[in-house]
Amino acid sequence: MCMKKLSSLGVLLLFAATVANSSFAAPATGDPTVHSYPARGVVEQIAPDYRQVTIHHQAIPGYMMEMTMDFPVKDTNELAGISVGDKITFTLVVGENDEWVENIHRIGHSAETTTNKMSMPMDMSHGRMMPELKPGDPLPDYALTAEDGKQIHISDFRGKVLAFTFCFTRCPLPDYCPRMNNNFEQARKILLADTNAPTNWQFLSISFDPGFDTPEVLSQYANFYRGEDTNRWLFASAPTNVLADAAVRLDLMIMRQGNNISHNLRTVVLNPQGHIYKQFDGNQWTPQQLADAITQAARSAAR
Repeated sequence: MCMKKLSSLGVLLLFAATVANSSFAAPATGDPTVHSYPARGVVEQIAPDYRQVTIHHQAIPGYMMEMTMDFPVKDTNELAGISVGDKITFTLVVGENDEWVENIHRIGHSAETTTNKMSMPMDMSHGRMMPELKPGDPLPDYALTAEDGKQIHISDFRGKVLAFTFCFTRCPLPDYCPRMNNNFEQARKILLADTNAPTNWQFLSISFDPGFDTPEVLSQYANFYRGEDTNRWLFASAPTNVLADAAVRLDLMIMRQGNNISHNLRTVVLNPQGHIYKQFDGNQWTPQQLADAITQAARSAAR
């Protein structure tokens, strides 16, 4: 079967089963497109509209490691009587393109918080916290390790519109890293199919798990999303010093619990001069919106 034709969930589970030392694997039975996993954890945050809950959960056997994640809640009534710090049991339901929690039950309370956000770097030359970047600001010339093992820099893409996002290969939830990669795949198709679109653009998927996401792992992972067509799409990993800097400059939240990682989503479009043109936060943006931003950034620079 062609890997490009698998669903995002199927791609993720197959990749997890084939990469050595993976922390989770494909379930053996059940509906191939929807899977349910019993879990337990501690509530860390509840959205004002009750449609999302942040849970530090224990390892979910057969699926994902211990981590802290934001989960959609379909039935907001299930959060009635649930507070931050409550210990809960719940069911994680994972479909082809999304996931949610249900069957939420309180079993106790914990007075301790469990997340450990990556420390915020200081601008040592001025002794103050580095500011978050905004449109028009230049991005630092970060050094990364590409999927072929060679070092690359952001400046290598000068003259092109660069769209980059952050991910890690062990990310288990379909609307996190897999959605970013699926969106990149679709946006690339849109641009390549448009005869009037600019040609000076590049996609870059950056892993923030350099210890696990070696060039070999990244190369295998990349092939699940782009196949053998590497045209204008590269995968790379960022060292910890780059991640610490980007965490502040791009409001990228990376939380580590031992070997486990929780994170938010940030996708950035740079103009050909290496300045921020647009930043997409979260996962609600569409491939068409990204393709439009890339086209606009290229054309505005040409004026």
